[in-house]
Amino acid sequence: MKRLDIENWNRKEHFNFFNQFDDPYFSVTIDFDVTNIYKYAKVNKISFFVLYLYACMKALNSVENFRYRIKGDKIIIHDVIHASATILRKDNTFGFSFVYYDDSFRQFNRNFEIEKERVLSTKSLFPIQNTDDCVYCSAMNWFSFSAHKEPIFGVSKESVPKLAFGKFVEKNKHLKMPVAISVNHALIDGYHVGQFVDAYQKELNNF
Repeated sequence: MKRLDIENWNRKEHFNFFNQFDDPYFSVTIDFDVTNIYKYAKVNKISFFVLYLYACMKALNSVENFRYRIKGDKIIIHDVIHASATILRKDNTFGFSFVYYDDSFRQFNRNFEIEKERVLSTKSLFPIQNTDDCVYCSAMNWFSFSAHKEPIFGVSKESVPKLAFGKFVEKNKHLKMPVAISVNHALIDGYHVGQFVDAYQKELNNF
């Protein structure tokens, strides 16, 4: 973890402007092609969700701005960010997880299974960790969507990106999955979201 030099940051004015907003978040919804990764999951009998979550975290970690967090009047840069994803229980409630990211999918999958077991064995909503070196992720695979809005609570000083994954649908013989992403404009611009989109699609295609 290190501190960003705001005074010499080329986005200093952008940060100071948007950091005054009551709700500085902007959101977009993108359709990603998950044809390759879905087939890979089925052939290898691996969780489709864990695979696309891993690919997402790999892409997010590759774009530095997604690792920025606001701490008072400072901005810190996390070395790595993790996945705080919702995990569904048999009674159709969910718990928030904290899945440690690892470049190795095998280790990431182990980390996910540990958190899944914890969530399924408790009624607690929140994970043990209470840190902001993560992104909040929700899987809503019951339906597809073209837009999405996150709940808001004390958002003015919030800086954790939020993602929602929808149900994929077939379009022109390709499987397209909507992903909504909400980010704090004081830290992230459309350009950085575009970097993530390109990186995520590349990771999804690699399977």
